[in-house]
Amino acid sequence: MALPYRWQWRIERWKKSLRTLFGGGDEQPRPKICPACGALVGISATRCHECGTSLTFSLAAASKSLGGLIGGETPITTLILTVNVLLFGVSLLATGRETGALNLFGSISGRILLRMGARQSIAILQGELWRLVMPIFLHAGLLHIGMNSLFFVDIGPQVERLYGSARYLFIYVFTGICSFIASTAWNLWIYGGYGIGIGASGALSGLIGILLAMTSRRGGAYARMMRSQMMRMVGYLVIMALLPIGVDNAAHFGGLAAGFLLGKVMMDREPLNSREHNRAYAMGWTAGIVVVACMVTMVVHYLRPS
Repeated sequence: MALPYRWQWRIERWKKSLRTLFGGGDEQPRPKICPACGALVGISATRCHECGTSLTFSLAAASKSLGGLIGGETPITTLILTVNVLLFGVSLLATGRETGALNLFGSISGRILLRMGARQSIAILQGELWRLVMPIFLHAGLLHIGMNSLFFVDIGPQVERLYGSARYLFIYVFTGICSFIASTAWNLWIYGGYGIGIGASGALSGLIGILLAMTSRRGGAYARMMRSQMMRMVGYLVIMALLPIGVDNAAHFGGLAAGFLLGKVMMDREPLNSREHNRAYAMGWTAGIVVVACMVTMVVHYLRPS
């Protein structure tokens, strides 16, 4: 006697689940989704019919995959914050090893920071250009990284949502480099190349600058509110510049100017076609490769016998 139809259906579903579990599934192929524009495309298609992005390999697909590993709405903000904390932890442990005592609330050794890539103007003139990148991710103590992190988690996600993760990474790295170019020039002119410089505040000032540029050409209540917020932050930078507290004003205002100028030429909207998508992903990958190359150089330099 045949089983009731309901039980036949259940048995078939269980069989299908078991075949899928052990690699023998017979599911029909599903349409692909373009990683750049999100359009549904045919099963056998190799290029998106909407934006033209390659479906075999593209910067868009690679970027989506990397973003998925980190997760969240703002993966680059999370990644940068993680790198900052990890490098601070390494510098703290190295300082403890050098001094013989681990002090969470103490300052990081200048020798350790120099080995890890702090801005040193003479070394930069001698060709160590990686010292224009690594200082963006280094901090002098718990208070330093704590204050920068609080500011970063406030303003960073705003920029990442407005410009997208790929361009946001480029903005952060580019304005950070510009801030330390300004810092190096000022240090050579005023101090003859003496001393080192570190900190994310130049890149953070760049984020302020790009938001100021964006809000200067937008109307509406949100743009006015954000412009007012950014102007207050510029006011804080000016106040810090007037106080004798040893901040790198050249880096702050160099990053601010770089961000503002970049904001005047960069679109403050999502890319609309394949050319704009590819340009955005190329910018992000360029910035990422530069950072990784500089970090590898830092590790080689750090491990080299002194």
